[in-house]
Amino acid sequence: MSAPTATTASDPTESPAAQAVPPVRTKRARRRWDLTLVGIVIAVIFLIPYIVMVLGSLKPRSEILRIPATYLPHQWSPGNYASMWQTPETPLPFNMVSTIVISVCATLIVLAVAIPAAYYTARRRFPGKLAFLGLVLVTQMLQPVVLVTGLIREFFALGINDTWLAMILVNAAFNLSFAVWILHSFFASVPVEIEEAAQLDGLNRIQILTRVSLPLVWPGIVTATIFAFVSCWNEFAASLVILRTPENQPLSVALTKFIGQYDTAWQYVFAISTVGVVPVVILFAFIEKRLVAGLTAGSVK
Repeated sequence: MSAPTATTASDPTESPAAQAVPPVRTKRARRRWDLTLVGIVIAVIFLIPYIVMVLGSLKPRSEILRIPATYLPHQWSPGNYASMWQTPETPLPFNMVSTIVISVCATLIVLAVAIPAAYYTARRRFPGKLAFLGLVLVTQMLQPVVLVTGLIREFFALGINDTWLAMILVNAAFNLSFAVWILHSFFASVPVEIEEAAQLDGLNRIQILTRVSLPLVWPGIVTATIFAFVSCWNEFAASLVILRTPENQPLSVALTKFIGQYDTAWQYVFAISTVGVVPVVILFAFIEKRLVAGLTAGSVK
């Protein structure tokens, strides 16, 4: 004789909505909110110095030096952004143009050289390939200031010392190795069968590179562009030694003219720093969508 089957009655006090929501989904939602909160806290920590810098650029100098210090200005001074361009210490308009020209030209040279070099190393086998790539990576250990004496001698011999061209070549040379290395990894991740199919369709090697491979390695190109541009924009040591004419110096060097031994124009230091950050933020704003689109391309089949 079989035992009767026990049945468990549902709790009438439990709401239908609680029964409908699985515990796993609730845990995932709670975890998502926890990660969002942690991300907000980390973002605020990283943004606090920039917020203080922007607020300091809107204060008069007397208020910046006041003790105890205050974060929000009692007297707003947006005129700092207008008066800093007319200071006798340094020609800031020329320094801004110099920074833009050097950074943009150096970045373009890096991309023009790194793309074909990385493509060749990713698609061709040649003796000493690993040694070459290792040497490219080792050059990242060197900085322009280490070789500045030899560079100045070379620039004097070429007649380009204290010129934009000298700093363009320096920045391009010392950012080229990273661009070649990272683009090599992206080109190597592209299946060779795609290029072979394009070759069967009648495309030559240059057409395969420009029409097939480059769109697939767009995230790598964006990464190399950002790295090279930001590195050129923030370069200081080599520019301080090579560029002696005040009009040829970039913003990073011009900023030091407002910091003296006995006095510092903090309102201009904050304002120039804010202006120097804006182009980099704009670059990220324009490239972000393309970067995300490139990273997610092909993720769904």
